Amino acid sequence: MTTLEFSYSLQKLSSSLKPFALKLTRDTDDANDLLQDTMVKAFTNRDKFTEGTNLKAWLYTIMKNTFITNYQRMVRRGTFVDTTDNLHYLNSGDVLVENGAFGDFAMKDIQVAIENLEEVYKTPFMMHFRGFKYHEIADKLEIPIGTVKNRIHIARKLLKDDLHMYKHRN
Repeated sequence: MTTLEFSYSLQKLSSSLKPFALKLTRDTDDANDLLQDTMVKAFTNRDKFTEGTNLKAWLYTIMKNTFITNYQRMVRRGTFVDTTDNLHYLNSGDVLVENGAFGDFAMKDIQVAIENLEEVYKTPFMMHFRGFKYHEIADKLEIPIGTVKNRIHIARKLLKDDLHMYKHRN
């Protein structure tokens, strides 16, 4: 299926997805956003669609999964764990006031820890952090993909250990 044919099929099916989006979100604006997110994801992942399968079902699955992911993200953002002695879960949506100083200190510690990594670990880690896929890193650095994965794993472990030391030192 060509890109043009795929786009046409998506456009044709978008009207049948709208009621499902409304049923999930119960809000017209949110339904439109969900429908748009679904179409963008479907188009960007068109290479994963197997021709001859049910495109409509594939789109419904993308929409359902997108809705669930967005909902979970919203719930995580609005709730935090109170670590005081009484240990209550509190919804912090309107009452949370944050001080950016701790975040600034943490970012400086992270940057220092990354700079302290050996170049052999830092380069693949930073490439992966910037969005490169494992195979792209392997091609660019001319090393096997398994080595790339191993070096990124080691970099994460070293960073975790280094940042753990910062935490307990301060």
